[in-house]
Amino acid sequence: MRLLFFGLVLISLLRAETVKVTAVPTTLPKNIQIPAVFAFGDSIVDPGNNNDLYTTLKCNFPPYGRDFMGGKPSGRYSNGKIPTDLIAKLLGLKELLPAYLDPALKPQDLLTGVSFASGGAGYDPITAQLVTVLGLPDQLNLFKQYIGKLKAVAGEERTANILSNSLYLVFAGTDDIAGTYYISPIQS
Repeated sequence: MRLLFFGLVLISLLRAETVKVTAVPTTLPKNIQIPAVFAFGDSIVDPGNNNDLYTTLKCNFPPYGRDFMGGKPSGRYSNGKIPTDLIAKLLGLKELLPAYLDPALKPQDLLTGVSFASGGAGYDPITAQLVTVLGLPDQLNLFKQYIGKLKAVAGEERTANILSNSLYLVFAGTDDIAGTYYISPIQS
């Protein structure tokens, strides 16, 4: 079901991004406002959190990113934008959803959301441990850290509004199946 939903959302976003189809709404109704997008999960939504981790699961080198802005690799497991970039743009928040661990992240970037995802992560903590990446518990700890930083930038009231009205996305599971359960002898 998750793949079907993801596929339908991605197809709609890609159509809206490249063809500007009017049948696909590109704005929300006036009574609905989403102030930020937060992503957790694996490589599908990792915009570069693995770049500075001690892991072999990185993609901040060519040929990744050759069609990305400036033709430079960003750490996205893609040649261009990833689904969360498309969603953030569709919602009118920002062009790209940045990695929370990006050293160039500015305090203002926190207001409209970030991605905590780490390529190679899964629902099972063992999946992330096998390849030394940020598992979902690690990502949630970074989210707690993010909340403290957001309060410093936006104040208590605005932070509460952002957190309660934002879009939270979780994309994970394929690394659990592909790595932990089929390849690794740890889980049988």
